[in-house]
Amino acid sequence: MKAFVTGGTGFVGAHLVQQLLADGVEVTCLVRSPAKAEALGWRGVRTVRGDWSDRRALAAGCAGADVIFHVAGLIVARDLDHFMSANRDATSTLLEVAAEQSPSRFVYVSSQAAGGPSRPGRPREESEPPHPISDYGRSKLAGELLVRAAGLPWTIVRPPVVYGEWDHEVLKVFKLARLGLAPVFGDGSQEISVIYAADLARALTTAATTPAAAGHVYFAAHPQATTTRDLVLSVGRALQKKPVVIPIPPALARGVLAAIGSLARMAGRATLLSTDKANEFLAPGWVCSSAALTRDTGWRAEVDLDNGLKRTAEWYRTSGWL
Repeated sequence: MKAFVTGGTGFVGAHLVQQLLADGVEVTCLVRSPAKAEALGWRGVRTVRGDWSDRRALAAGCAGADVIFHVAGLIVARDLDHFMSANRDATSTLLEVAAEQSPSRFVYVSSQAAGGPSRPGRPREESEPPHPISDYGRSKLAGELLVRAAGLPWTIVRPPVVYGEWDHEVLKVFKLARLGLAPVFGDGSQEISVIYAADLARALTTAATTPAAAGHVYFAAHPQATTTRDLVLSVGRALQKKPVVIPIPPALARGVLAAIGSLARMAGRATLLSTDKANEFLAPGWVCSSAALTRDTGWRAEVDLDNGLKRTAEWYRTSGWL
Protein backbone atom coordinates (compact mmCIF):
# COMPACT_ATOMS: atom_id res chain seq x y z
CA MET A 1 0.00 0.00 0.00
CA LYS A 2 1.08 3.56 -0.68
CA ALA A 3 -0.04 6.38 1.59
CA PHE A 4 0.13 10.16 1.45
CA VAL A 5 0.06 11.95 4.80
CA THR A 6 -0.47 15.64 5.47
CA GLY A 7 0.63 16.86 8.89
CA GLY A 8 3.11 14.02 9.21
CA THR A 9 5.58 16.06 11.26
CA GLY A 10 2.92 17.00 13.81
CA PHE A 11 2.08 15.12 16.98
CA VAL A 12 -0.62 12.76 15.67
CA GLY A 13 0.92 12.62 12.20
CA ALA A 14 4.28 11.47 13.55
CA HIS A 15 2.64 8.52 15.28
CA LEU A 16 0.65 7.69 12.16
CA VAL A 17 3.78 7.68 9.98
CA GLN A 18 5.53 5.46 12.52
CA GLN A 19 2.62 2.97 12.40
CA LEU A 20 2.45 3.01 8.60
CA LEU A 21 6.17 2.27 8.34
CA ALA A 22 5.82 -0.58 10.83
CA ASP A 23 3.05 -1.98 8.62
CA GLY A 24 5.32 -1.90 5.56
CA VAL A 25 3.47 0.92 3.84
CA GLU A 26 5.25 3.22 1.36
CA VAL A 27 4.79 6.67 2.90
CA THR A 28 4.91 10.12 1.32
CA CYS A 29 4.56 13.18 3.55
CA LEU A 30 3.84 16.81 2.82
CA VAL A 31 6.33 18.85 4.87
CA ARG A 32 6.95 22.55 5.26
CA SER A 33 10.21 21.97 7.13
CA PRO A 34 12.56 19.22 5.90
CA ALA A 35 14.64 19.79 9.04
CA LYS A 36 11.66 18.92 11.23
CA ALA A 37 11.14 15.74 9.22
CA GLU A 38 14.81 14.81 9.65
CA ALA A 39 14.55 15.36 13.40
CA LEU A 40 11.90 12.63 13.57
CA GLY A 41 14.46 10.12 12.33
CA TRP A 42 12.34 8.80 9.48
CA ARG A 43 13.89 6.18 7.24
CA GLY A 44 12.37 5.42 3.86
CA VAL A 45 9.80 8.23 3.91
CA ARG A 46 9.42 10.26 0.73
CA THR A 47 8.87 13.95 1.46
CA VAL A 48 7.25 16.61 -0.67
CA ARG A 49 8.02 20.15 0.36
CA GLY A 50 5.06 22.52 0.44
CA ASP A 51 2.04 23.61 2.45
CA TRP A 52 -1.72 23.04 2.36
CA SER A 53 -2.30 25.64 -0.38
CA ASP A 54 0.39 24.36 -2.73
CA ARG A 55 -1.54 22.42 -5.37
CA ARG A 56 1.62 21.27 -7.13
CA ALA A 57 3.00 19.77 -3.93
CA LEU A 58 -0.36 18.19 -3.09
CA ALA A 59 -0.55 16.65 -6.55
CA ALA A 60 2.96 15.23 -6.18
CA GLY A 61 2.02 13.73 -2.84
CA CYS A 62 -1.29 12.27 -3.97
CA ALA A 63 0.19 10.72 -7.13
CA GLY A 64 -0.05 6.94 -6.86
CA ALA A 65 -1.39 6.99 -3.29
CA ASP A 66 -3.85 4.26 -2.35
CA VAL A 67 -4.84 6.06 0.83
CA ILE A 68 -4.67 9.74 1.71
CA PHE A 69 -4.55 10.66 5.39
CA HIS A 70 -5.43 14.30 5.98
CA VAL A 71 -4.06 14.98 9.46
CA ALA A 72 -2.88 18.57 9.00
CA GLY A 73 -4.92 21.32 10.60
CA LEU A 74 -4.91 24.02 13.24
CA ILE A 75 -5.95 23.52 16.85
CA VAL A 76 -5.08 27.13 17.71
CA ALA A 77 -6.01 30.15 15.59
CA ARG A 78 -6.67 33.86 15.99
CA ASP A 79 -10.33 33.69 14.99
CA LEU A 80 -12.98 31.70 13.12
CA ASP A 81 -11.78 32.89 9.70
CA HIS A 82 -8.27 31.64 10.45
CA PHE A 83 -9.65 28.28 11.59
CA MET A 84 -11.82 27.97 8.49
CA SER A 85 -8.96 28.83 6.18
CA ALA A 86 -6.85 26.00 7.59
CA ASN A 87 -9.40 23.34 8.53
CA ARG A 88 -12.06 23.87 5.86
CA ASP A 89 -10.51 25.59 2.85
CA ALA A 90 -7.26 23.62 2.87
CA THR A 91 -9.31 20.41 3.09
CA SER A 92 -11.30 21.54 0.06
CA THR A 93 -8.10 22.11 -1.93
CA LEU A 94 -6.72 18.69 -1.03
CA LEU A 95 -10.01 16.99 -1.95
CA GLU A 96 -9.98 18.66 -5.36
CA VAL A 97 -6.43 17.47 -6.02
CA ALA A 98 -7.10 13.99 -4.62
CA ALA A 99 -10.13 13.54 -6.89
CA GLU A 100 -7.80 13.57 -9.87
CA GLN A 101 -5.96 10.51 -8.48
CA SER A 102 -8.97 8.40 -7.35
CA PRO A 103 -7.51 6.95 -4.11
CA SER A 104 -9.19 3.93 -2.56
CA ARG A 105 -9.76 5.88 0.66
CA PHE A 106 -9.55 9.43 1.99
CA VAL A 107 -9.16 9.45 5.78
CA TYR A 108 -9.93 12.74 7.51
CA VAL A 109 -8.70 13.23 11.06
CA SER A 110 -11.37 15.41 12.63
CA SER A 111 -12.01 15.97 16.34
CA GLN A 112 -14.50 15.18 19.07
CA ALA A 113 -15.01 18.95 19.11
CA ALA A 114 -16.84 18.62 15.78
CA GLY A 115 -19.42 16.37 17.41
CA GLY A 116 -19.84 18.51 20.50
CA PRO A 117 -19.90 17.83 24.24
CA SER A 118 -21.61 14.91 25.93
CA ARG A 119 -24.24 14.85 28.62
CA PRO A 120 -23.32 13.43 32.05
CA GLY A 121 -23.43 9.65 32.06
CA ARG A 122 -24.13 9.43 28.31
CA PRO A 123 -21.21 8.99 25.89
CA ARG A 124 -21.73 10.76 22.58
CA GLU A 125 -22.26 8.52 19.54
CA GLU A 126 -21.71 9.21 15.85
CA SER A 127 -25.43 8.95 15.07
CA GLU A 128 -26.21 12.06 17.13
CA PRO A 129 -26.46 15.39 15.28
CA PRO A 130 -23.19 17.32 15.66
CA HIS A 131 -23.22 20.33 17.96
CA PRO A 132 -19.80 22.02 18.08
CA ILE A 133 -19.47 24.80 20.66
CA SER A 134 -16.16 26.37 19.60
CA ASP A 135 -14.71 27.90 16.45
CA TYR A 136 -12.27 25.01 16.25
CA GLY A 137 -15.11 22.48 16.41
CA ARG A 138 -17.12 24.36 13.81
CA SER A 139 -14.15 24.45 11.42
CA LYS A 140 -13.49 20.72 11.79
CA LEU A 141 -17.16 19.96 11.17
CA ALA A 142 -17.00 22.14 8.04
CA GLY A 143 -14.08 19.99 6.87
CA GLU A 144 -16.10 16.85 7.55
CA LEU A 145 -19.00 18.08 5.42
CA LEU A 146 -16.67 18.71 2.50
CA VAL A 147 -15.15 15.24 2.79
CA ARG A 148 -18.58 13.61 2.80
CA ALA A 149 -19.67 15.55 -0.29
CA ALA A 150 -16.49 15.12 -2.35
CA GLY A 151 -17.40 11.85 -4.07
CA LEU A 152 -14.33 9.96 -2.85
CA PRO A 153 -14.42 6.85 -0.66
CA TRP A 154 -13.94 8.36 2.79
CA THR A 155 -13.65 7.64 6.50
CA ILE A 156 -13.72 10.29 9.22
CA VAL A 157 -12.19 9.70 12.66
CA ARG A 158 -12.92 12.02 15.59
CA PRO A 159 -10.34 11.63 18.38
CA PRO A 160 -10.94 13.02 21.90
CA VAL A 161 -8.02 14.22 24.05
CA VAL A 162 -4.87 12.66 22.55
CA TYR A 163 -1.67 12.30 24.56
CA GLY A 164 1.69 10.62 24.11
CA GLU A 165 5.20 11.15 22.82
CA TRP A 166 5.86 14.34 20.82
CA ASP A 167 2.87 16.11 22.41
CA HIS A 168 3.51 19.70 23.46
CA GLU A 169 0.08 20.36 25.02
CA VAL A 170 0.05 17.62 27.68
CA LEU A 171 3.71 18.47 28.32
CA LYS A 172 2.46 21.68 29.95
CA VAL A 173 0.42 19.61 32.41
CA PHE A 174 3.49 17.50 33.17
CA LYS A 175 5.60 20.57 33.86
CA LEU A 176 3.05 21.98 36.30
CA ALA A 177 2.64 18.61 38.02
CA ARG A 178 6.40 18.38 38.46
CA LEU A 179 6.13 21.65 40.40
CA GLY A 180 3.38 20.14 42.53
CA LEU A 181 0.55 22.07 40.85
CA ALA A 182 -2.52 20.73 39.06
CA PRO A 183 -4.96 23.48 38.04
CA VAL A 184 -8.33 22.34 36.64
CA PHE A 185 -11.20 24.32 35.20
CA GLY A 186 -14.29 24.11 37.38
CA ASP A 187 -14.14 21.51 40.13
CA GLY A 188 -12.36 18.88 38.03
CA SER A 189 -15.45 16.73 37.59
CA GLN A 190 -15.68 17.23 33.83
CA GLU A 191 -15.80 13.76 32.28
CA ILE A 192 -13.53 13.20 29.30
CA SER A 193 -12.45 10.48 26.91
CA VAL A 194 -8.76 10.10 26.10
CA ILE A 195 -6.61 8.07 23.73
CA TYR A 196 -2.92 7.26 23.61
CA ALA A 197 -1.44 8.47 20.33
CA ALA A 198 -0.13 5.05 19.26
CA ASP A 199 -3.63 3.61 19.72
CA LEU A 200 -5.05 6.41 17.59
CA ALA A 201 -2.51 5.69 14.85
CA ARG A 202 -3.68 2.07 14.77
CA ALA A 203 -7.29 3.23 14.62
CA LEU A 204 -6.51 5.37 11.58
CA THR A 205 -4.65 2.66 9.67
CA THR A 206 -7.27 0.04 10.55
CA ALA A 207 -10.14 2.28 9.46
CA ALA A 208 -8.32 3.10 6.22
CA THR A 209 -7.94 -0.53 5.20
CA THR A 210 -11.24 -2.00 6.39
CA PRO A 211 -13.90 -2.05 3.63
CA ALA A 212 -16.76 -1.77 6.14
CA ALA A 213 -15.36 1.53 7.45
CA ALA A 214 -15.85 3.38 4.16
CA GLY A 215 -18.46 6.11 4.35
CA HIS A 216 -18.56 6.26 8.14
CA VAL A 217 -17.72 8.71 10.91
CA TYR A 218 -16.12 7.21 14.02
CA PHE A 219 -15.02 8.23 17.48
CA ALA A 220 -11.76 6.61 18.58
CA ALA A 221 -11.13 6.53 22.33
CA HIS A 222 -10.14 4.27 25.20
CA PRO A 223 -13.33 2.75 26.65
CA GLN A 224 -12.51 3.99 30.16
CA ALA A 225 -13.40 7.65 30.60
CA THR A 226 -11.80 9.83 33.25
CA THR A 227 -12.23 13.30 34.72
CA THR A 228 -9.99 16.33 34.41
CA ARG A 229 -9.15 15.96 38.10
CA ASP A 230 -8.17 12.31 37.71
CA LEU A 231 -6.19 13.12 34.57
CA VAL A 232 -3.91 15.61 36.32
CA LEU A 233 -3.50 13.24 39.27
CA SER A 234 -2.56 10.46 36.83
CA VAL A 235 0.08 12.76 35.36
CA GLY A 236 1.39 13.23 38.89
CA ARG A 237 1.59 9.47 39.43
CA ALA A 238 3.56 9.11 36.20
CA LEU A 239 6.08 11.52 37.72
CA GLN A 240 5.86 9.95 41.19
CA LYS A 241 4.41 13.22 42.46
CA LYS A 242 1.19 14.13 44.24
CA PRO A 243 0.30 17.58 42.90
CA VAL A 244 -2.20 19.83 44.63
CA VAL A 245 -5.37 20.10 42.59
CA ILE A 246 -6.32 23.77 42.17
CA PRO A 247 -9.94 24.25 41.08
CA ILE A 248 -10.59 27.38 39.01
CA PRO A 249 -14.25 28.47 39.40
CA PRO A 250 -16.08 28.88 36.06
CA ALA A 251 -16.60 32.64 36.40
CA LEU A 252 -12.93 33.18 37.23
CA ALA A 253 -11.88 30.80 34.45
CA ARG A 254 -13.89 32.71 31.86
CA GLY A 255 -12.42 36.00 33.04
CA VAL A 256 -8.85 34.73 32.95
CA LEU A 257 -9.31 33.11 29.54
CA ALA A 258 -10.89 36.29 28.16
CA ALA A 259 -7.95 38.34 29.38
CA ILE A 260 -5.36 35.95 27.95
CA GLY A 261 -7.22 35.78 24.65
CA SER A 262 -7.42 39.59 24.42
CA LEU A 263 -3.72 39.99 25.11
CA ALA A 264 -2.91 37.39 22.45
CA ARG A 265 -5.06 39.18 19.86
CA MET A 266 -3.41 42.50 20.66
CA ALA A 267 -0.05 40.85 20.07
CA GLY A 268 -1.28 39.27 16.84
CA ARG A 269 -0.86 35.78 18.24
CA ALA A 270 -3.08 32.74 18.62
CA THR A 271 -3.61 30.97 21.93
CA LEU A 272 -5.42 27.87 23.13
CA LEU A 273 -6.52 29.89 26.16
CA SER A 274 -9.38 32.08 24.95
CA THR A 275 -13.01 33.02 25.55
CA ASP A 276 -14.12 30.77 22.72
CA LYS A 277 -12.20 27.78 24.08
CA ALA A 278 -13.76 28.35 27.52
CA ASN A 279 -16.95 26.81 26.11
CA GLU A 280 -15.08 23.53 25.71
CA PHE A 281 -13.09 23.73 28.94
CA LEU A 282 -16.28 24.27 30.98
CA ALA A 283 -18.67 21.89 29.20
CA PRO A 284 -20.07 19.16 31.46
CA GLY A 285 -18.40 16.34 29.54
CA TRP A 286 -16.47 15.16 26.51
CA VAL A 287 -17.08 11.41 26.57
CA CYS A 288 -17.55 9.42 23.37
CA SER A 289 -18.14 5.79 22.43
CA SER A 290 -15.87 3.82 20.10
CA ALA A 291 -18.31 0.91 19.86
CA ALA A 292 -19.03 1.52 16.17
CA LEU A 293 -15.34 1.52 15.22
CA THR A 294 -14.78 -1.70 17.16
CA ARG A 295 -17.84 -3.30 15.59
CA ASP A 296 -16.83 -2.45 12.02
CA THR A 297 -13.06 -2.93 12.19
CA GLY A 298 -12.19 -4.92 15.31
CA TRP A 299 -9.97 -2.10 16.57
CA ARG A 300 -9.69 -1.54 20.32
CA ALA A 301 -7.57 0.88 22.32
CA GLU A 302 -4.91 -1.14 24.16
CA VAL A 303 -3.13 1.38 26.39
CA ASP A 304 -4.87 2.64 29.52
CA LEU A 305 -4.29 6.12 30.90
CA ASP A 306 -1.80 5.30 33.67
CA ASN A 307 0.42 3.16 31.45
CA GLY A 308 0.20 5.63 28.58
CA LEU A 309 1.20 8.53 30.80
CA LYS A 310 4.11 6.53 32.23
CA ARG A 311 5.39 5.88 28.72
CA THR A 312 4.90 9.54 27.84
CA ALA A 313 6.75 10.71 30.95
CA GLU A 314 9.68 8.41 30.21
CA TRP A 315 9.88 9.69 26.64
CA TYR A 316 9.78 13.31 27.82
CA ARG A 317 12.67 12.61 30.21
CA THR A 318 14.87 10.71 27.76
CA SER A 319 14.21 13.28 25.04
CA GLY A 320 15.11 16.18 27.31
CA TRP A 321 11.64 17.71 27.20
CA LEU A 322 11.05 17.35 30.93
